[in-house]
Amino acid sequence: MHRFFVIRAERYNIKKANATAERWSSQSKPILGGITFFAIFLFSIVNYYLFFSIDQLLQPEIIGTLLVVTVAFMMGMADDMLNTPPGFKFVFQILCAVILIASGLYIHVFESLTLNYLLTSFWVIGIMNSLNMLDNMDAITTSVSSTILIGAIAILSFDSNSGMFLFISIGVLASLLSFLYYNWNPSKMYMGDNGSQFLGAFMAIIAIKVFWNAPVSNDRSILHPFLLTFLAFIVPISDTTTVTINRLMRGQSPFVGGRDHTTHHLSYFGLSDRSVAWLLMSLNAFFVLVSVLLIIKPQWLPVSEWVIGGIAFFVMVSLYSITKISKPKK
Repeated sequence: MHRFFVIRAERYNIKKANATAERWSSQSKPILGGITFFAIFLFSIVNYYLFFSIDQLLQPEIIGTLLVVTVAFMMGMADDMLNTPPGFKFVFQILCAVILIASGLYIHVFESLTLNYLLTSFWVIGIMNSLNMLDNMDAITTSVSSTILIGAIAILSFDSNSGMFLFISIGVLASLLSFLYYNWNPSKMYMGDNGSQFLGAFMAIIAIKVFWNAPVSNDRSILHPFLLTFLAFIVPISDTTTVTINRLMRGQSPFVGGRDHTTHHLSYFGLSDRSVAWLLMSLNAFFVLVSVLLIIKPQWLPVSEWVIGGIAFFVMVSLYSITKISKPKK
């Protein structure tokens, strides 16, 4: 399917509207990767209905998921075609959060519903922007998201009630892995905002189901869900935190594109684009594995979860430090 879109996009010149925007490589490549993500997502839902059960399809959480990823995909497509302002995306990201909360799919951490709703909104808006910002170099968002989905699928497979979410997660993962062939450096195709916004919304939902709302024993701290999610999303969280801090310190908006991401500074440090992708993918995969083990087999880990959290925080600080040491190539 991706090959079909690459050929058709070249024929009809379906490219990003803002071709002069800041990006590591040319903006003129096809940006239809997200269409395949969304198409296979819908295909997975239809197939689950045909071969398994319609009962789950009628559940509020599934309806909410379908509405949210559709809104995110369409909003991203509009941005690709029309180069919309940041406020346009922000409004629809808030809408996505509201739909999820209304469907009963929100983070359960605090006793206060208001705090849970606020945290859910912050998470949905934050991760949609985070994955969009991370899509600044070939294969980064695709590979990192794949590691998170693999971990989520492993956890969902232990839950007999996961049903539809397990099925559609496998479908989205398959679309990501096939897209990675065309998105690997040197890429032939980008996912575009239609892909990164779809992916951000979908990953936000899966994180709520799997990491934020993971079953915990009574002796666990309230910070436990924060740790699980931070570990699984360490690369996008680190990159967004780094870019936000550095740009605010320079008096710039965090939402304006630039070549100051963690990925770019690793390149300035001497790594090739492929090496950057391998490094960040491997790093995220390792911490996803740790998060998965904390949920399903915590006894297998030789150290406490807070030691692991300290190591993860050290990694995030190290990635931030690189942006202070390395300098852009002239």
